[in-house]
Amino acid sequence: MGKFMDLLIAASMPVLKVLLVTGLGSILALEHFDLLGEDARKHMNNIVYFVFNPSLVSSNLANSITYESIIKMWFMPLNIFITFVIGSILGCAAVHVTRAPQHLRGLIVGCCAAGNLGNMLIIIIPAVCKEKGSPFGDPDICHTSGMGYASLSMAIGAVYLWSYVYNIIRLSSSRSSKEVEIIHSPHSQSYVERSTLEHGNCIEPLLPSNDCTEEEGVYLEQKVLPSNTLHNKLQASFGTKIKQYLEMISRKINLKSLLAPLNHWSSKIVGFVVGVTPQIRRLLIGDSAPLHVIQDTALLLGDGSIPTLTLIMGGNLLKGLRGSSIDKSLIIGIIIVRYIALPIIGIAIVKGAIRFGLVVANDPLYQFVLYLQFALPPAMNIGTMTQLFGAGESECSVIMLWAYGLASISLTLWSTFYMWLVSI
Repeated sequence: MGKFMDLLIAASMPVLKVLLVTGLGSILALEHFDLLGEDARKHMNNIVYFVFNPSLVSSNLANSITYESIIKMWFMPLNIFITFVIGSILGCAAVHVTRAPQHLRGLIVGCCAAGNLGNMLIIIIPAVCKEKGSPFGDPDICHTSGMGYASLSMAIGAVYLWSYVYNIIRLSSSRSSKEVEIIHSPHSQSYVERSTLEHGNCIEPLLPSNDCTEEEGVYLEQKVLPSNTLHNKLQASFGTKIKQYLEMISRKINLKSLLAPLNHWSSKIVGFVVGVTPQIRRLLIGDSAPLHVIQDTALLLGDGSIPTLTLIMGGNLLKGLRGSSIDKSLIIGIIIVRYIALPIIGIAIVKGAIRFGLVVANDPLYQFVLYLQFALPPAMNIGTMTQLFGAGESECSVIMLWAYGLASISLTLWSTFYMWLVSI
Protein backbone atom coordinates (compact mmCIF):
# COMPACT_ATOMS: atom_id res chain seq x y z
CA MET A 1 0.00 0.00 0.00
CA GLY A 2 2.87 2.36 0.83
CA LYS A 3 4.48 1.75 -2.59
CA PHE A 4 1.18 2.42 -4.32
CA MET A 5 0.81 5.73 -2.49
CA ASP A 6 4.37 6.72 -3.48
CA LEU A 7 3.56 5.96 -7.11
CA LEU A 8 0.27 7.87 -6.86
CA ILE A 9 2.02 10.95 -5.45
CA ALA A 10 4.76 10.75 -8.10
CA ALA A 11 2.14 10.54 -10.85
CA SER A 12 -0.11 13.30 -9.48
CA MET A 13 2.53 16.02 -9.01
CA PRO A 14 3.08 16.74 -12.75
CA VAL A 15 -0.67 16.83 -13.38
CA LEU A 16 -1.16 19.26 -10.49
CA LYS A 17 1.51 21.56 -11.95
CA VAL A 18 -0.34 21.63 -15.26
CA LEU A 19 -3.64 22.34 -13.49
CA LEU A 20 -2.13 25.22 -11.48
CA VAL A 21 -0.70 26.95 -14.55
CA THR A 22 -3.92 26.28 -16.48
CA GLY A 23 -5.96 27.82 -13.67
CA LEU A 24 -3.72 30.89 -13.74
CA GLY A 25 -4.34 31.22 -17.47
CA SER A 26 -8.10 31.08 -16.91
CA ILE A 27 -7.86 33.79 -14.24
CA LEU A 28 -5.77 36.05 -16.49
CA ALA A 29 -8.38 35.64 -19.24
CA LEU A 30 -11.20 36.94 -17.03
CA GLU A 31 -12.64 40.31 -18.10
CA HIS A 32 -11.68 41.72 -14.70
CA PHE A 33 -7.97 41.23 -15.55
CA ASP A 34 -8.16 41.09 -19.38
CA LEU A 35 -4.52 40.05 -19.76
CA LEU A 36 -5.28 36.96 -21.85
CA GLY A 37 -8.19 38.09 -24.00
CA GLU A 38 -9.03 36.46 -27.30
CA ASP A 39 -6.74 38.70 -29.35
CA ALA A 40 -3.88 38.27 -26.88
CA ARG A 41 -4.25 34.48 -26.99
CA LYS A 42 -4.18 34.45 -30.79
CA HIS A 43 -1.01 36.55 -30.89
CA MET A 44 0.63 34.39 -28.22
CA ASN A 45 -0.48 31.28 -30.10
CA ASN A 46 1.35 32.47 -33.20
CA ILE A 47 4.51 33.17 -31.21
CA VAL A 48 4.38 29.74 -29.57
CA TYR A 49 3.84 27.74 -32.74
CA PHE A 50 6.14 29.72 -35.02
CA VAL A 51 8.98 30.48 -32.56
CA PHE A 52 8.84 28.73 -29.16
CA ASN A 53 7.71 25.25 -30.19
CA PRO A 54 10.18 24.80 -33.09
CA SER A 55 12.98 26.04 -30.81
CA LEU A 56 11.95 23.61 -28.07
CA VAL A 57 11.76 20.60 -30.36
CA SER A 58 14.90 21.27 -32.39
CA SER A 59 17.05 22.08 -29.32
CA ASN A 60 15.89 19.04 -27.32
CA LEU A 61 16.28 16.70 -30.28
CA ALA A 62 19.74 18.02 -31.05
CA ASN A 63 20.75 17.70 -27.39
CA SER A 64 19.40 14.22 -26.66
CA ILE A 65 19.02 12.31 -29.94
CA THR A 66 21.97 10.36 -31.32
CA TYR A 67 22.31 7.65 -33.92
CA GLU A 68 22.49 5.02 -31.17
CA SER A 69 19.38 6.30 -29.38
CA ILE A 70 17.38 6.33 -32.62
CA ILE A 71 18.22 2.65 -33.15
CA LYS A 72 17.14 1.91 -29.58
CA MET A 73 13.88 3.87 -29.90
CA TRP A 74 12.88 2.75 -33.39
CA PHE A 75 9.57 1.33 -32.10
CA MET A 76 8.33 4.70 -30.81
CA PRO A 77 7.35 6.13 -34.24
CA LEU A 78 5.44 2.91 -34.92
CA ASN A 79 3.78 3.08 -31.51
CA ILE A 80 2.65 6.67 -32.13
CA PHE A 81 1.40 5.69 -35.59
CA ILE A 82 -0.67 2.93 -33.99
CA THR A 83 -2.21 5.41 -31.54
CA PHE A 84 -3.25 7.62 -34.46
CA VAL A 85 -4.69 4.73 -36.48
CA ILE A 86 -6.65 3.17 -33.63
CA GLY A 87 -7.77 6.58 -32.37
CA SER A 88 -8.99 7.50 -35.87
CA ILE A 89 -10.96 4.26 -36.18
CA LEU A 90 -12.56 4.77 -32.78
CA GLY A 91 -13.16 8.44 -33.62
CA CYS A 92 -14.98 7.51 -36.83
CA ALA A 93 -17.10 5.09 -34.80
CA ALA A 94 -17.89 7.89 -32.34
CA VAL A 95 -18.88 10.20 -35.21
CA HIS A 96 -21.17 7.52 -36.62
CA VAL A 97 -22.80 6.68 -33.29
CA THR A 98 -23.30 10.31 -32.19
CA ARG A 99 -24.26 11.56 -35.70
CA ALA A 100 -21.94 14.51 -35.42
CA PRO A 101 -22.52 17.50 -37.73
CA GLN A 102 -20.27 17.88 -40.74
CA HIS A 103 -18.16 20.78 -39.45
CA LEU A 104 -17.28 18.87 -36.24
CA ARG A 105 -16.40 15.47 -37.70
CA GLY A 106 -12.79 16.35 -38.40
CA LEU A 107 -12.45 17.88 -34.94
CA ILE A 108 -13.80 14.74 -33.23
CA VAL A 109 -11.64 12.33 -35.23
CA GLY A 110 -8.62 14.56 -34.60
CA CYS A 111 -9.23 14.69 -30.83
CA CYS A 112 -9.54 10.90 -30.73
CA ALA A 113 -6.47 10.29 -32.89
CA ALA A 114 -3.94 12.84 -31.62
CA GLY A 115 -2.83 12.93 -28.02
CA ASN A 116 -0.66 15.61 -26.43
CA LEU A 117 2.50 13.70 -27.24
CA GLY A 118 4.92 16.54 -26.58
CA ASN A 119 4.07 19.12 -23.98
CA MET A 120 2.48 16.77 -21.45
CA LEU A 121 5.40 14.33 -21.62
CA ILE A 122 7.96 17.14 -21.31
CA ILE A 123 6.15 18.28 -18.16
CA ILE A 124 5.41 14.83 -16.72
CA ILE A 125 8.69 12.96 -17.30
CA PRO A 126 11.10 15.37 -15.52
CA ALA A 127 8.64 15.79 -12.63
CA VAL A 128 8.26 12.01 -12.24
CA CYS A 129 12.04 11.54 -12.29
CA LYS A 130 12.43 13.95 -9.35
CA GLU A 131 9.87 12.22 -7.11
CA LYS A 132 11.29 9.91 -4.46
CA GLY A 133 8.77 7.15 -5.23
CA SER A 134 9.77 6.97 -8.87
CA PRO A 135 10.79 3.51 -10.16
CA PHE A 136 13.19 4.97 -12.73
CA GLY A 137 16.41 5.18 -10.71
CA ASP A 138 18.87 8.07 -10.65
CA PRO A 139 17.02 11.39 -11.24
CA ASP A 140 19.73 12.90 -13.48
CA ILE A 141 19.99 9.87 -15.75
CA CYS A 142 16.19 9.60 -15.77
CA HIS A 143 15.88 13.26 -16.74
CA THR A 144 18.38 13.04 -19.60
CA SER A 145 16.87 9.87 -21.04
CA GLY A 146 13.33 11.03 -20.42
CA MET A 147 13.85 14.33 -22.27
CA GLY A 148 15.17 12.36 -25.25
CA TYR A 149 12.07 10.15 -25.24
CA ALA A 150 9.75 13.12 -24.79
CA SER A 151 11.49 15.12 -27.54
CA LEU A 152 11.28 12.27 -30.02
CA SER A 153 7.64 11.75 -29.06
CA MET A 154 6.93 15.45 -29.64
CA ALA A 155 8.75 15.43 -32.98
CA ILE A 156 7.09 12.31 -34.40
CA GLY A 157 3.69 13.25 -32.96
CA ALA A 158 3.86 16.72 -34.51
CA VAL A 159 4.71 15.27 -37.94
CA TYR A 160 1.65 12.99 -37.78
CA LEU A 161 -0.49 15.76 -36.34
CA TRP A 162 0.35 18.40 -38.95
CA SER A 163 0.28 16.01 -41.89
CA TYR A 164 -2.80 13.98 -40.93
CA VAL A 165 -5.06 15.67 -38.37
CA TYR A 166 -4.38 19.09 -39.89
CA ASN A 167 -5.74 17.95 -43.26
CA ILE A 168 -8.71 16.15 -41.68
CA ILE A 169 -9.80 19.37 -39.96
CA ARG A 170 -9.06 21.41 -43.09
CA LEU A 171 -11.18 19.15 -45.31
CA SER A 172 -13.99 19.02 -42.77
CA SER A 173 -14.09 22.80 -42.41
CA SER A 174 -13.86 23.36 -46.19
CA ARG A 175 -16.77 20.99 -46.86
CA SER A 176 -18.96 22.71 -44.30
CA SER A 177 -18.08 26.14 -45.71
CA LYS A 178 -18.86 24.96 -49.25
CA GLU A 179 -22.28 23.81 -48.10
CA VAL A 180 -22.92 27.26 -46.65
CA GLU A 181 -21.79 28.90 -49.90
CA ILE A 182 -24.15 26.73 -51.94
CA ILE A 183 -27.08 27.57 -49.70
CA HIS A 184 -26.39 31.31 -49.83
CA SER A 185 -25.12 31.50 -53.43
CA PRO A 186 -26.26 34.69 -55.20
CA HIS A 187 -25.72 33.38 -58.77
CA SER A 188 -29.07 34.39 -60.12
CA GLN A 189 -28.72 37.90 -58.72
CA SER A 190 -25.23 38.22 -60.21
CA TYR A 191 -26.56 37.11 -63.60
CA VAL A 192 -29.33 39.69 -63.53
CA GLU A 193 -26.86 42.41 -62.59
CA ARG A 194 -24.48 41.40 -65.39
CA SER A 195 -27.27 41.38 -67.91
CA THR A 196 -28.31 44.86 -66.82
CA LEU A 197 -24.76 46.12 -67.19
CA GLU A 198 -24.28 44.55 -70.58
CA HIS A 199 -27.55 45.72 -72.07
CA GLY A 200 -28.50 48.71 -69.99
CA ASN A 201 -25.44 50.73 -69.09
CA CYS A 202 -22.72 50.23 -71.72
CA ILE A 203 -24.46 51.92 -74.60
CA GLU A 204 -22.11 54.78 -75.55
CA PRO A 205 -20.72 54.34 -79.10
CA LEU A 206 -17.12 55.50 -78.42
CA LEU A 207 -16.18 55.39 -74.70
CA PRO A 208 -17.61 53.30 -71.89
CA SER A 209 -19.56 54.98 -69.14
CA ASN A 210 -18.46 54.99 -65.49
CA ASP A 211 -20.80 52.07 -64.80
CA CYS A 212 -19.08 49.76 -67.25
CA THR A 213 -16.57 47.14 -66.21
CA GLU A 214 -13.04 47.16 -67.61
CA GLU A 215 -13.64 44.13 -69.84
CA GLU A 216 -16.75 45.70 -71.38
CA GLY A 217 -14.82 48.90 -72.09
CA VAL A 218 -12.15 46.95 -73.95
CA TYR A 219 -14.82 45.18 -75.97
CA LEU A 220 -16.35 48.48 -77.12
CA GLU A 221 -12.95 49.99 -77.87
CA GLN A 222 -12.22 47.13 -80.26
CA LYS A 223 -14.68 48.69 -82.68
CA VAL A 224 -13.13 52.16 -82.82
CA LEU A 225 -9.42 51.98 -81.81
CA PRO A 226 -6.50 51.25 -84.17
CA SER A 227 -4.88 47.82 -83.98
CA ASN A 228 -1.67 48.96 -82.16
CA THR A 229 -3.62 50.89 -79.56
CA LEU A 230 -6.00 47.96 -79.15
CA HIS A 231 -3.05 45.59 -78.68
CA ASN A 232 -1.56 47.79 -75.96
CA LYS A 233 -4.91 48.06 -74.25
CA LEU A 234 -5.38 44.30 -74.33
CA GLN A 235 -1.92 43.77 -72.85
CA ALA A 236 -2.70 46.25 -70.07
CA SER A 237 -6.03 44.54 -69.46
CA PHE A 238 -4.33 41.10 -69.30
CA GLY A 239 -1.72 42.39 -66.84
CA THR A 240 -4.44 43.88 -64.67
CA LYS A 241 -6.32 40.59 -64.69
CA ILE A 242 -3.20 38.69 -63.60
CA LYS A 243 -2.58 41.18 -60.82
CA GLN A 244 -6.18 40.94 -59.63
CA TYR A 245 -6.03 37.14 -59.76
CA LEU A 246 -2.84 37.00 -57.69
CA GLU A 247 -4.30 39.41 -55.15
CA MET A 248 -7.41 37.24 -54.88
CA ILE A 249 -5.29 34.13 -54.29
CA SER A 250 -3.21 35.88 -51.62
CA ARG A 251 -6.39 36.93 -49.83
CA LYS A 252 -7.91 33.45 -49.93
CA ILE A 253 -4.79 31.52 -48.93
CA ASN A 254 -3.94 31.63 -45.25
CA LEU A 255 -0.14 31.73 -45.32
CA LYS A 256 0.05 30.88 -41.62
CA SER A 257 -1.96 27.70 -42.20
CA LEU A 258 0.47 26.70 -44.97
CA LEU A 259 3.63 27.62 -43.06
CA ALA A 260 2.58 25.92 -39.80
CA PRO A 261 3.22 22.31 -40.95
CA LEU A 262 6.36 23.35 -42.87
CA ASN A 263 7.62 25.25 -39.84
CA HIS A 264 7.21 22.23 -37.56
CA TRP A 265 8.69 19.75 -40.03
CA SER A 266 11.77 21.91 -40.63
CA SER A 267 12.46 22.15 -36.88
CA LYS A 268 12.38 18.35 -36.56
CA ILE A 269 14.71 17.93 -39.50
CA VAL A 270 17.18 20.45 -38.06
CA GLY A 271 17.10 18.72 -34.66
CA PHE A 272 17.65 15.26 -36.17
CA VAL A 273 20.46 16.42 -38.46
CA VAL A 274 22.31 18.16 -35.63
CA GLY A 275 21.78 15.22 -33.26
CA VAL A 276 22.92 12.39 -35.54
CA THR A 277 25.76 14.22 -37.33
CA PRO A 278 28.86 14.15 -35.09
CA GLN A 279 30.63 17.02 -36.90
CA ILE A 280 27.68 19.41 -36.53
CA ARG A 281 27.00 18.17 -33.01
CA ARG A 282 30.54 19.06 -31.91
CA LEU A 283 30.04 22.58 -33.28
CA LEU A 284 26.76 23.26 -31.47
CA ILE A 285 26.27 20.95 -28.48
CA GLY A 286 28.16 21.32 -25.20
CA ASP A 287 29.73 24.19 -23.27
CA SER A 288 33.01 23.83 -25.17
CA ALA A 289 31.35 23.87 -28.62
CA PRO A 290 32.42 26.88 -30.75
CA LEU A 291 28.82 27.74 -31.71
CA HIS A 292 27.10 26.64 -28.50
CA VAL A 293 25.47 30.09 -28.25
CA ILE A 294 23.06 29.04 -31.04
CA GLN A 295 21.95 25.97 -29.10
CA ASP A 296 21.71 27.98 -25.88
CA THR A 297 19.52 30.57 -27.62
CA ALA A 298 17.23 27.85 -28.98
CA LEU A 299 16.95 26.31 -25.49
CA LEU A 300 16.18 29.74 -24.02
CA LEU A 301 13.36 30.29 -26.53
CA GLY A 302 12.09 26.74 -26.11
CA ASP A 303 11.80 27.12 -22.34
CA GLY A 304 9.03 29.66 -22.90
CA SER A 305 6.89 27.24 -24.89
CA ILE A 306 5.39 25.07 -22.15
CA PRO A 307 4.29 27.75 -19.63
CA THR A 308 3.01 30.03 -22.41
CA LEU A 309 1.06 27.27 -24.12
CA THR A 310 -0.40 26.09 -20.81
CA LEU A 311 -1.51 29.64 -19.99
CA ILE A 312 -3.15 29.89 -23.42
CA MET A 313 -4.90 26.60 -22.80
CA GLY A 314 -6.26 27.98 -19.52
CA GLY A 315 -7.62 31.03 -21.34
CA ASN A 316 -9.23 28.84 -24.00
CA LEU A 317 -10.81 26.62 -21.36
CA LEU A 318 -12.52 29.69 -19.91
CA LYS A 319 -14.27 30.02 -23.25
CA GLY A 320 -15.49 26.45 -22.81
CA LEU A 321 -16.87 27.28 -19.36
CA ARG A 322 -19.19 29.80 -20.97
CA GLY A 323 -20.86 27.00 -22.85
CA SER A 324 -21.48 25.93 -26.42
CA SER A 325 -24.14 24.19 -28.45
CA ILE A 326 -22.06 21.01 -28.77
CA ASP A 327 -23.91 17.79 -28.04
CA LYS A 328 -22.79 16.15 -24.77
CA SER A 329 -22.66 12.75 -26.49
CA LEU A 330 -19.73 13.97 -28.61
CA ILE A 331 -17.74 14.88 -25.52
CA ILE A 332 -18.59 11.55 -23.88
CA GLY A 333 -17.46 9.70 -27.01
CA ILE A 334 -14.08 11.45 -27.05
CA ILE A 335 -13.58 10.83 -23.30
CA ILE A 336 -14.38 7.11 -23.67
CA VAL A 337 -11.98 6.76 -26.61
CA ARG A 338 -9.06 8.67 -25.09
CA TYR A 339 -9.29 7.65 -21.42
CA ILE A 340 -10.72 4.13 -21.51
CA ALA A 341 -10.43 2.39 -24.88
CA LEU A 342 -7.00 3.62 -26.03
CA PRO A 343 -5.13 3.04 -22.71
CA ILE A 344 -6.45 -0.53 -22.49
CA ILE A 345 -5.52 -1.25 -26.10
CA GLY A 346 -2.13 0.36 -25.49
CA ILE A 347 -1.32 -2.09 -22.71
CA ALA A 348 -1.90 -5.01 -25.05
CA ILE A 349 0.20 -3.45 -27.84
CA VAL A 350 3.21 -2.51 -25.69
CA LYS A 351 3.12 -5.84 -23.82
CA GLY A 352 3.05 -7.63 -27.16
CA ALA A 353 6.00 -5.55 -28.43
CA ILE A 354 8.01 -6.42 -25.30
CA ARG A 355 7.13 -10.09 -25.62
CA PHE A 356 8.32 -10.25 -29.25
CA GLY A 357 11.51 -8.32 -28.50
CA LEU A 358 10.55 -5.12 -30.33
CA VAL A 359 11.05 -3.00 -27.19
CA VAL A 360 14.03 -3.06 -24.82
CA ALA A 361 12.87 -4.99 -21.76
CA ASN A 362 15.38 -3.50 -19.29
CA ASP A 363 14.36 0.16 -19.73
CA PRO A 364 11.25 0.84 -17.60
CA LEU A 365 11.23 4.57 -18.42
CA TYR A 366 11.03 3.87 -22.16
CA GLN A 367 8.19 1.41 -21.59
CA PHE A 368 6.40 3.93 -19.38
CA VAL A 369 6.55 6.56 -22.15
CA LEU A 370 5.16 4.07 -24.68
CA TYR A 371 2.26 3.22 -22.38
CA LEU A 372 1.60 6.86 -21.58
CA GLN A 373 1.31 7.79 -25.26
CA PHE A 374 -2.02 5.94 -25.34
CA ALA A 375 -3.50 7.75 -22.29
CA LEU A 376 -2.80 11.43 -22.99
CA PRO A 377 -5.50 14.09 -23.49
CA PRO A 378 -6.12 15.53 -26.99
CA ALA A 379 -3.34 17.61 -28.53
CA MET A 380 -3.61 21.33 -27.76
CA ASN A 381 -2.47 22.10 -31.31
CA ILE A 382 -5.94 21.08 -32.48
CA GLY A 383 -7.24 24.30 -30.94
CA THR A 384 -4.75 26.24 -33.06
CA MET A 385 -5.96 24.43 -36.19
CA THR A 386 -9.58 25.35 -35.50
CA GLN A 387 -8.46 28.98 -35.11
CA LEU A 388 -6.54 28.81 -38.40
CA PHE A 389 -9.61 27.56 -40.30
CA GLY A 390 -12.26 29.35 -38.23
CA ALA A 391 -14.36 26.21 -37.72
CA GLY A 392 -15.39 24.63 -34.42
CA GLU A 393 -13.43 26.98 -32.14
CA SER A 394 -16.06 27.21 -29.38
CA GLU A 395 -16.79 23.46 -29.59
CA CYS A 396 -13.06 22.70 -29.36
CA SER A 397 -12.85 24.86 -26.22
CA VAL A 398 -15.61 22.84 -24.55
CA ILE A 399 -14.00 19.54 -25.58
CA MET A 400 -10.63 20.65 -24.20
CA LEU A 401 -12.26 21.87 -20.99
CA TRP A 402 -13.75 18.47 -20.22
CA ALA A 403 -10.81 16.49 -21.59
CA TYR A 404 -8.16 18.31 -19.55
CA GLY A 405 -10.41 18.58 -16.51
CA LEU A 406 -10.86 14.80 -16.46
CA ALA A 407 -7.20 14.25 -17.37
CA SER A 408 -6.26 15.25 -13.83
CA ILE A 409 -7.96 12.05 -12.67
CA SER A 410 -7.44 9.77 -15.65
CA LEU A 411 -3.78 10.60 -16.26
CA THR A 412 -2.91 10.26 -12.58
CA LEU A 413 -4.53 6.82 -12.33
CA TRP A 414 -3.08 5.51 -15.58
CA SER A 415 0.39 6.89 -14.76
CA THR A 416 0.28 5.16 -11.38
CA PHE A 417 -0.80 1.89 -12.98
CA TYR A 418 1.85 2.12 -15.71
CA MET A 419 4.62 2.80 -13.18
CA TRP A 420 3.50 -0.24 -11.22
CA LEU A 421 3.39 -2.26 -14.45
CA VAL A 422 6.99 -1.43 -15.44
CA SER A 423 8.32 -1.97 -11.92
CA ILE A 424 7.03 -5.52 -11.38
